[in-house]
Amino acid sequence: MLFLVAAVGLIAYYVYKSIKPPPPIPLPENVSELSPRIKLNDGRYLAYRELGFPKDKAKNKIIILHGFGSSKLVDLKITQEMVDEFEIYFLLFDRAGYGESDPHPSRTLKTDTYDIEELADKLQIGPKFHVLGMSLGAYPVYGCLKYIPHRLSGATLVVPLLNFWWSRLPLNLSTSAFKKLPIQNQWTLGVAHYFPWLLYWWMTQKWFSPFSQNPRETMTERDIELADKHTKHSYIKESALRQGEYVSMQRDIIAGYQNWEFDPTELSNPFSDDNKGSVHIWCALEDKQISHEVLLYLCDKLPWITLHEVPEAGHLIIHEKQHFEDIIKAACN
Repeated sequence: MLFLVAAVGLIAYYVYKSIKPPPPIPLPENVSELSPRIKLNDGRYLAYRELGFPKDKAKNKIIILHGFGSSKLVDLKITQEMVDEFEIYFLLFDRAGYGESDPHPSRTLKTDTYDIEELADKLQIGPKFHVLGMSLGAYPVYGCLKYIPHRLSGATLVVPLLNFWWSRLPLNLSTSAFKKLPIQNQWTLGVAHYFPWLLYWWMTQKWFSPFSQNPRETMTERDIELADKHTKHSYIKESALRQGEYVSMQRDIIAGYQNWEFDPTELSNPFSDDNKGSVHIWCALEDKQISHEVLLYLCDKLPWITLHEVPEAGHLIIHEKQHFEDIIKAACN
């Protein structure tokens, strides 16, 4: 009996240790020398980076939300001439748990949204700003349109995350889009949605990869070329994940695919004749990760969103200079 109790106790301890995420890796003591940071009202710090035109003179103020596993160090494919022509101020920051930004103990779509608003206020960039998000990292843009629409001068979603569990998304449409993903990716997103407390174990178990290891299942040949170029800048990913993958990438997955308080098709147009602004969605027609059909449905339900369909482009469209400049021009008009 004692042996049985001991065995059960050991198994329970092993299970607990396997599913309990580790604490974040501490930031170095000289973190303030690595990046400027601003203190939020709850005591956390967010790391940020400012580029372009001086914010007190800029005509266009754009907050860039980095993608999955990336950071504020993402390279913006834009010329200085264009920055000067459109008088653009860029603000980039590390989401909570990324880079030099402190983790949030219970990060959600809503907390990320209010982090953006508070960061803008602390840096005094003005009452209104444009938010631009890419890929999975675009989910806070939906939050901005829902929770702080009065602060927006515009919004841009580039090949944005689609939550397959949005309440008003037709089942046949969501199922079709979901099943186009590699089976490992489907399982991982399902765990994040239904069992978020189990995601750390799922992402660290050694039996099989949580994501497809065949790049051609999720990327075009051009995407692969662009991805290979970015692997040469490995310091960006190393910096982005310096506090550990759970508080950064895995919390991204949970925030993006958990149940939201709203469905995007319920969003109201934040702009009117008296309140100028625009919302844009950029869809790459060869994207193997984001469903063109779902984006069409979303824009049909929200006709005030301008849909840009880009032929012969894949998921990494944001890293193509011509496409990125087109995205920025649309945001500035």
